[in-house]
Amino acid sequence: MPGPHASPRRRPVPGRLFAAALIALALAAALVLAFAGMTDRAHAAEPSDTDGGAMIAAADPRAVEAGLAILRAGGTAADAAVAVQAVLTLVEPQSSGLGGGAFAVHYDAGSGTVTTYDGRETAPMAADASLFLEDDGRPMAFLEAVTGGRSVGTPGTVRLLERLHADHGVRPWESLFADAAALARDGFRVSPRLAGYLASPVGNRLRADPAASAVFFADGDPPAAGDRLANPALAETFSRLAEDGPDAFYEGPIADAVVAAVRDHPTNLGLMTAEDLAAYRAMERAPVCVPYRARRVCGMGPPSSGGIAIGQILTLLAHEGRIVQGPDSAMAREALINAMMLAYADRSAWLGDADIVEVPVDGLLDPRYLARRHGLIATGGAIDAPAPAGLPPGAPRHAAPAESEDRAGTSHISIRDAAGNMLSMTGSIEGPFGAGIMAAGFMLNNELTDFDFLPLVNGRLVPNRVGPGKRPLSSMSPTLVLDADGRAIMAVGSPGGRAIIGYTAQTLVALLDWDLPPAAAVAVPHVLNLNGPTYVEVGADGDRIAESLAARGHRIERTDRLVSGLNILVVTPDGAVTGAADPRREGVARAP
Repeated sequence: MPGPHASPRRRPVPGRLFAAALIALALAAALVLAFAGMTDRAHAAEPSDTDGGAMIAAADPRAVEAGLAILRAGGTAADAAVAVQAVLTLVEPQSSGLGGGAFAVHYDAGSGTVTTYDGRETAPMAADASLFLEDDGRPMAFLEAVTGGRSVGTPGTVRLLERLHADHGVRPWESLFADAAALARDGFRVSPRLAGYLASPVGNRLRADPAASAVFFADGDPPAAGDRLANPALAETFSRLAEDGPDAFYEGPIADAVVAAVRDHPTNLGLMTAEDLAAYRAMERAPVCVPYRARRVCGMGPPSSGGIAIGQILTLLAHEGRIVQGPDSAMAREALINAMMLAYADRSAWLGDADIVEVPVDGLLDPRYLARRHGLIATGGAIDAPAPAGLPPGAPRHAAPAESEDRAGTSHISIRDAAGNMLSMTGSIEGPFGAGIMAAGFMLNNELTDFDFLPLVNGRLVPNRVGPGKRPLSSMSPTLVLDADGRAIMAVGSPGGRAIIGYTAQTLVALLDWDLPPAAAVAVPHVLNLNGPTYVEVGADGDRIAESLAARGHRIERTDRLVSGLNILVVTPDGAVTGAADPRREGVARAP
């Protein structure tokens, strides 16, 4: 069964969103995810707590330790984020890095303000709606589109980190890359997850790229778990960034290497230019916040769909007494499933880059609009899939449904420093190993394939169509929760493609409605509906959930591919900080 992280590019038959046949790369990715889901479950959710107020939860212990070293030296959450992301670029190259993009939600304890930062990749200025179309107007096969320069968007992670540091950092920029540079130069131990990816068909495609092959297949075979792997080119990149600042990424040798890798690909040339890189800017955006259970839940607005979709789900659930019955209740699960379906339906129809297309943000979160939408699910029981999109206030006309998809090449970071500043940040290179090409030691993203390939459906323009300088729609959902006094008390987020919205929403419900501690909240079996069948995670608990939901009329598909990577922090009422990393991956939550 194809998993919910994979997606075809042609519009599927209604009600069978993930049952269409996938192309070879998506099938290979599914095999990798199945492998990862099997191996990552070997450890339990790792909880941690501290009375000191500072903690980091991220996808790799070495990245967490690099961030903790910055916190011990008096750094802020923003400072630590730079160090954590740098190490993740090295040790988790399949997921995120300098060659991709990110979103961050930051809480400043001094001013009590929440700021969101958009470091999403942009399409080259030479790109237009025909980027992924054949000469006859049909969409390209995904495998043909993804590998090589065509799919690479202008990376935004470094500019986002620059803005975070400028606005909220206190440690010298050059001090934040020391651990990453040392690990890249001297080598690091390959984790089981990375070894599994490199030994898979997805990893094998990296052999075609000389730079990536030299790093990952130096001896001909992929490294095994525990082998030491060095990346001298990335060590040099870290040194340049430390010495010359963020501009060194967007102009000079690093930028030249990125442009050459994109434009000189032997089979799939890209359009990015030196001017695209030099012109890139990370953007400060208004946070998307909704009230829920005497708290305020804040996330990213467009081009992320996460803040709006999660805001819709929670607002719909605020009308649902069933949700408080707990994770073992079929009625509570049903309320969550039905709310997900309506939110994903609206996501498909209305969301895109709000700088370029009209997105009715206020209308989508209007309580009266969502009260009407709640009428579709108020009577209980399963609702027909796919649920229809609504017509929110302020929408100029009904848009065409989108079928974009962001895959599982993503990582999430949650940080709190001793002063109470809090950060939730999700970064990605899109698919595993991005576009499959390396420049200056880091993998380049394939985020442009998050655009819809077809710009027009049934005579209607698709909001998430390709356009020059445009940012593709994303499901990354970094989220902060504020208490009644406006203080940040939770940082939540996950990788997982379009399923990120469901993972994050379920975890927020587990924390806010079911009163579960962090370690239990991230380990709850996933139940997910992307406006089609209901996916239920395998396992004994999932068996009981699936049976009870099927009895209520839900179309159930069981899967071991709901491989989230939740990393969360929670401030308890007595001021202690506790956190947890998802048992499905290799992350940890630790205090200084």
